[in-house]
Amino acid sequence: MNIDFSKSGGLVPAVIQDTLSLQILMVGYMNEEALEKTRKEGKVTFFSRSKNRLWTKGETSGNWLVVDEILTDCDNDTILIKAYPQGPACHTGSVSCFGDKQSKGFLYELENVIEKRITENPEGSYTSKLFSRGVNKVAQKVGEEAVELVIEAKDDNIDLFKNEAADLLYHFLILLKTKKLKLEDIEAILVERHN
Repeated sequence: MNIDFSKSGGLVPAVIQDTLSLQILMVGYMNEEALEKTRKEGKVTFFSRSKNRLWTKGETSGNWLVVDEILTDCDNDTILIKAYPQGPACHTGSVSCFGDKQSKGFLYELENVIEKRITENPEGSYTSKLFSRGVNKVAQKVGEEAVELVIEAKDDNIDLFKNEAADLLYHFLILLKTKKLKLEDIEAILVERHN
């Protein structure tokens, strides 16, 4: 990685992204020394333009940004750091300097759509109808979709396999709802296992 610090007077923008949620947490500036300290210590360090010194995020709050991966853009003049936040990234107490609204990807959006369908119970809604039949019927449907996915995995039709995988994920989200759980509850267990 060759960052071109000369283009902008020795400082380059550093975008910090939550490794798990993919949410943009904050943007700061780094000089070569800040980048080297970040690499060496594994915690995001910026060059503070207002204080005219290195500043490690979390040095006073304890809300560290633990480095997962450091990337550069195609012009080598912007850094992307994927990190595990150890608390709110923003000095206001918000998760992100860009607000608290999480942007975790389409599965989380779909989870919200499923919840809305169940709550509002629109006429003709497959989701609402299946949910109303109870946990046994939803679990049975997840089992059926899992078997169909296994069958397609043994064949060579990748499109059918992808569709069965999508069906399984969709029905799994409904099953989570019947158990009063959310996708992030399961994600937290996977993160804990990973750590």
